[in-house]
Order: sequence, then structure tokens, then C-alpha cells
Amino acid sequence: MATLRTLPALDGLPRQVYPRSESLPPDSTSPAHSHPFGQLSFAGNGVLLVRTETGSHVAPPQRAVWVPPGMAHQVAVSGRAEMRSLYIRADQNVFCPPRCQVLSVAPLARELILAVAALPVDYDEAGPPGRLVAVLLDQLATLPEAGLSLPWPKDPRLTAICKALGNAPDDNRPATAIARGAGMTERTLGRLFLAETGLTFGAWRRRFRLLASLSLLEAGKSVTATALECGYDSTSAFIAAFREAFGVTPGAFARQE
Repeated sequence: MATLRTLPALDGLPRQVYPRSESLPPDSTSPAHSHPFGQLSFAGNGVLLVRTETGSHVAPPQRAVWVPPGMAHQVAVSGRAEMRSLYIRADQNVFCPPRCQVLSVAPLARELILAVAALPVDYDEAGPPGRLVAVLLDQLATLPEAGLSLPWPKDPRLTAICKALGNAPDDNRPATAIARGAGMTERTLGRLFLAETGLTFGAWRRRFRLLASLSLLEAGKSVTATALECGYDSTSAFIAAFREAFGVTPGAFARQE
């Protein structure tokens, strides 16, 4: 049974950046909510899943998810996780365009996030803590997007396809067969998918499988079993794809959990 997180009641922020650190138990989640300030959630350990109306955003360790002000979202973890959240005032234009995204966190930004997260909520904005926050905001604006967001289409035919694949990541039917089952041609499937998600159907399915593999590895599945459950023909192909996406092998990822 999922553990429902308690959210702080904040209508505004007492400082430019409001730090919050949490140790999340397995299977914890937050209710869907929004707030008038932005939120950067950093995964020190564990995998964070942020759901919005437009898709899912997965942050493995050493990644962060940015949620812009006013966007409804839900944060969940399947395993134990250490989350450092920085609530940032809406007048700080850290990320443009204002959309939810997963970010690759460079070593300097990581240390700044951890240092700012450890500050008291009433830190001195005119003193060294305030200058530290200013450096952090400058660094956050330079972080590259990690490409770990999974946009969700709105077309009901595409939505049905995505839900079916979500229930069966090992479904290896070619795009032609999947399109036919949805009553369209492969060309129409590809055109609609690209228009609604910004990804080709093949790219969307590959990204979905890699993101799905994270929770399986986190739950203790072997690399071989995870590869098979996520539709890979061979363990070596899965390892190569995983390393390209996350910078480590599946085995190394599982050990750091």
C-alpha cells in the first residue's frame, strides 16, 4: 500500500529558495498538487517519478526534475529514496521555456544543491548563504536536459496504444501490426506520434522501456530478467542502451541503489 506524503502548507516562500530534505520510504507518493513557485527535486539516491498531465518524468540518482510554477504534479518513488527539494520563487526565471523537464546535474551543481538543501529556511539572504543561493541559481540555468521525460499523447487511439505497451513492455510487435490494431496505417501512427509527443513511435517505445527498467532493477530484478521483461532480444543490447541513456551499466545502477 502506498504511503501518502504530507506536503508543507506554503502560499509563498520566505526566501528566494526554500530548501526541503526528505527520506522517502518505498512506495510513497504525493497527492496531485500545484503551487505558485517552482520546484527542483534532486534524486541523491533512488528514482523519482514526477507525473504531470503531459507525461512522466523520471529522475534516477544524480538527476533532478524541474516543475514550473502552477503546474499540477505528483511525485512518487517505488523504492527508498533521498530527495532534496528546492522551492524557487516564480520571479526567478531559472528555466525557459517553463515546462517540466529532467536535468543532468553536474558535480558542482550537485554540491550546491546539497549545500543549499542543508540551509535553515530563514537563512541570511544578505550574507554568505544568500550568495551561495545566487551561485546555485546561476548553475541551475546551465544544466542540460537529460531526455528522461516521456510525453503522453492526447489522441485516444495513441493513448490506448501507450497504455497497452505500458502493461506489456515486452510487446515486440512491429509498428505496422500495432498501427493496424488501432485502425490506422503505420504512416499515420508515425505522423500522429511525432506531432503529439515530439518523438517517433520507435523512440518513444525505446525510452519507455528504459525508464520502465529502472523500477525493475530498483526492485531487485536481475539484469537479464529486466532485459527480457522490457522487450530486449539480448542482455548485451539492453546493457548498451542503458549505458548510453544513464551513463552506467544496469548492474552498476542496481549496486548504487
